[in-house]
This record gives sequence, C-alpha cells and structure tokens, in this order.
Amino acid sequence: MHAKDVLIDGYGRIREEVHAALDGLGPDELHYRPAPRANTIAWLVWHLTRVQDDHIAGAFDLDQVWLTQDWEKRFGLDLPRLDTGYGHSPAQVAKVRVASADLLTGYYDAVHEQTLAALRGLAAKDLERVVDERWDPPVTLGVRLVSVLSDDLQHVGQAAYVRGLVQSADA
Repeated sequence: MHAKDVLIDGYGRIREEVHAALDGLGPDELHYRPAPRANTIAWLVWHLTRVQDDHIAGAFDLDQVWLTQDWEKRFGLDLPRLDTGYGHSPAQVAKVRVASADLLTGYYDAVHEQTLAALRGLAAKDLERVVDERWDPPVTLGVRLVSVLSDDLQHVGQAAYVRGLVQSADA
C-alpha cells in the first residue's frame, strides 16, 4: 500500500464521520451548545471543512472550494471571507448558523472531492516538499496532510460527542 492510499483512506474516514455526525439533525440540534462557551455541531463541521479546504488548497496551489463553488455565498455568514474559524470567540461561533445539515455535508463533500483529486496525483517524493517555511522545522506536504487529517478527526469526534449529548437530552 502506498502512502497516498493510506491518506485517501484516512480522509475517507473523515467524510464517513461527518455524514454520521450530521445525519438526521435539524437546526436546533446543529446549533445546540452544551455550555455557553462550547462549540456547536454546525461550527465544528464548518470549521473542520474550512481548515481542510484552506490547507489542501494552499499545499497543492489550488483555489479554495469555498470561493470557486460559491459556498461562501451559500452560507452567507457574517464573518471575514477567508475565515476558517481558528481562534473564534463564543460570539463568532454563534455566527455559524445553517438552515440544514445538507449545506454542511454539501460543502464537505465538495472539499473532499478536491482533496481526493489532489491525493490521487501524489508520488512518494511529493510528501517531502516543503509547503510552509514559517515553522522550524519547515512543514512538508506529508506533515501538513497528516496534521489536517488529525485536526479534522478530532473535530468530527467532538461533533459526534455533542450529537450524543443532544440525543441523550432528548431521550
């Protein structure tokens, strides 16, 4: 198995978990906050998708799906155009509101397709290419891809946890 196949499998697992975390949820569940400063399911999935979109586009010199496929306009959020949610305050988290889970899964699926297309073209030597020199040591493509994978899995796990809280409160 090649490294790109492992990465494709890993990113596929994110997609599966995003769909599972959102399946059947309405607006009230998507925006539920178990505590005043907690993140919502909608924010967690939007954020993990924005990070993947931003970082994959940057690493492969692509345009972000957020902009090229008009997801920014479809979401209509009162946030800066290229915001990914990093460092959001509770008030900013509250600004990420969606009418349905379909908007979140649609955007995630579009980003996932761009990610898969980029990963399918990888050669092993590509993983050594430096994509970010702002760090010491500089970040390689391989490190960036694993970092996004890890971050996204953590956030989708958080969304699944909040889903469990919502469902236990409804029981």
